Amino acid sequence: MRITVRGKNIEITPALRDYVEKKMGKLPKLLDDITEATVTLGVERDRHMVEVTVPVGGRLLRGEVASGDMYASIDMVIEKLEKQIEKYKTRLARKVKNGSVLDLAAGVGGRPADEEEPHLVRTKRFAVKPMPVDEALLQMNLLGHDFFVFRNAETEEVNVVYRRRDGNYGLIEPLR
Repeated sequence: MRITVRGKNIEITPALRDYVEKKMGKLPKLLDDITEATVTLGVERDRHMVEVTVPVGGRLLRGEVASGDMYASIDMVIEKLEKQIEKYKTRLARKVKNGSVLDLAAGVGGRPADEEEPHLVRTKRFAVKPMPVDEALLQMNLLGHDFFVFRNAETEEVNVVYRRRDGNYGLIEPLR
């Protein structure tokens, strides 16, 4: 497995890199599809943050943890990913058994087994107007939504603007 380790406001020491690689080495044993992973280690004030992204079968498994200790954060994010992998494998097995595509539509985040599986309850249709990104952000805020779908006036492509957890905004554009 190819592991990319990046640092934000932190020097990635050989010991830290080895620890990440050792812990991440457990994941391919749980699921054969794992061939690469991106690990971002960061420090902000007294918080040690670890973010891991693992592409698996066209999906992304992602975990993010912040704590007072970098090694503890790494351990916690690995535990999160292991739980996500187990849920993914369970849903994959159910999909194969039932021949159903909708089992995986809910995503990897999942719910406990005793809860009902989520299902599509509403479909909305609306005109996608061409507008600049700034206007789309304004529309999103006026509507009080966390995301807004629009046609980018510059590229003529359908885009999505969204509010990030840190209070900033993000833009999703299709690949060309």
